[in-house]
Amino acid sequence: MNKPIGVFDAGLGSYSIVDLIHQHYPQQDLIYYADRASFPYGKKTKSELLHCIGQAIDQLIAEGVSAVVLASNAPSVMILEEIKNQYDLPIIGVFPPVAQAIQYSQTQHVAILGVNSLINSSEIKHYVEQRPGQAQVSLVNASSLVDLVEDGSFLADPERTQQVVNQFMQQLQENFPRVDVCTLSSTHLPWLRPFFEKSSQQIQFIDPAELIVAQIKPYIQAGQGEIRCIATQTEQFLITGLSQMFDRLGIYLRPQLIEPSAKP
Repeated sequence: MNKPIGVFDAGLGSYSIVDLIHQHYPQQDLIYYADRASFPYGKKTKSELLHCIGQAIDQLIAEGVSAVVLASNAPSVMILEEIKNQYDLPIIGVFPPVAQAIQYSQTQHVAILGVNSLINSSEIKHYVEQRPGQAQVSLVNASSLVDLVEDGSFLADPERTQQVVNQFMQQLQENFPRVDVCTLSSTHLPWLRPFFEKSSQQIQFIDPAELIVAQIKPYIQAGQGEIRCIATQTEQFLITGLSQMFDRLGIYLRPQLIEPSAKP
């Protein structure tokens, strides 16, 4: 591999970012790291995130990456600024595209959908306060939807998945009737985008991953377009389950089991 870029989070969600990068830069070599041993990032405290994110970055550096994409919204908002100063290579995060959402909104009321740790963090509140203009931004906990992706329900039982998404969106619209743009600010949520769009056709849904493509352009290096997958596991989240999920999605990768880098 020639100066691969590492892309990681704790679950399946970040593969959508890997795929998007590959579509735009087909010669770029990529290492996709599914850190299942640390799943879920969305329920971890700030100190826990600092530990496991640092451990994952160390692992990717050991694999020889030239840049890293932290493909998870919660740790990007909560700890990226603090942790990236500890490393010499570029580390790029995924952030709620608030300015873009406001630009698209006709009502000037948008919602950030994310996991619990993101939505309830002081960092996301500060991030939102820095937005331009007077638009209203509501924070909505969508943690209940993550399992639909992680356990494969959105593939195995699309009817139930649609019902769950319908209920979620009905509650959101009851609470915030003027919202007309939502950011899918967990990397799991874009997998559910067809269900969101079917449920609420009057609302626009934005995938933050689209901003990553422009941000990593300065670090692109021509290689063979190889994508290698490495993964950790626990008794609950085995690598065999990840492989089965890849097969269901038509993802032709075979994850290589690794032991996470030790970090004190």
